[in-house]
Amino acid sequence: MGIEIERKFLVINDAYKESSTAVLYRQGYISNDFQRVVRVRVAGKKGFLTIKSQVSDISRLEFEYEIPLADAMEMLEHLCLKPLIEKYRYQLNIDGNIWVVDEFLGDNKGLVVAEIELDSEQQSFSRPAWIGEEVTGDSKYLNASLVSYPYKRWKRKDQLR
Repeated sequence: MGIEIERKFLVINDAYKESSTAVLYRQGYISNDFQRVVRVRVAGKKGFLTIKSQVSDISRLEFEYEIPLADAMEMLEHLCLKPLIEKYRYQLNIDGNIWVVDEFLGDNKGLVVAEIELDSEQQSFSRPAWIGEEVTGDSKYLNASLVSYPYKRWKRKDQLR
């Protein structure tokens, strides 16, 4: 059993692009219920099936398995809720911690968030200059939420948070 401990932040500028290269991600959800998320993802030329369950605002049980790319593509097309989540993902190592920045496309274009995975909920870390407000506890920023309530439908005040 794997535990994912993650904090999420808005990104205030694109300085993260200076030290990382983007990889295109396409993902869809067979189930986007917060208690049992089942996700299919294509990252570059690899396919993955992931099952998550909420433990707290920043911790989830997570099980991820690589699957054949053709299977992942078929699942995205025929089994997943629409719209699919499409994004460019940047990965950066900052002070020994891995940050990922997701720059969303399609119905979520304009949304850019960063996540850091931690070893414990109390772990301290340094924040890069391009990090803004923390949105860890706000469920509308979960990828699974962006399927049913995409960024393009948010009210202006929500988009400026």
